[in-house]
Amino acid sequence: MPVMHFRVRWPDNSELNCYSPSLVIKDFLTPGERYPLGDFMNRSREALNIASERVRAKYGFACSSAMDQLAELEARAQIFSTTPDAQIEVLGFEE
Repeated sequence: MPVMHFRVRWPDNSELNCYSPSLVIKDFLTPGERYPLGDFMNRSREALNIASERVRAKYGFACSSAMDQLAELEARAQIFSTTPDAQIEVLGFEE
């Protein structure tokens, strides 16, 4: 399966390089776009769960790396959960 990395910028201007085991992330996020925190997390959850299930369909087991990435995003999102109008910017993709 093609691996995809996507880079995001958080409300504090920190950046995070993220992992997806599938190109499906491109169907949910667009480079240069800013997403409200909740929307970004909903899109990331759905995309990473789909990607993990694609790994399961091909190899017989879910992708633990995709679930680890989702857990990291959830933890970071929690930090900004009380920040008014928190937005996440998608900086780009790397295949």
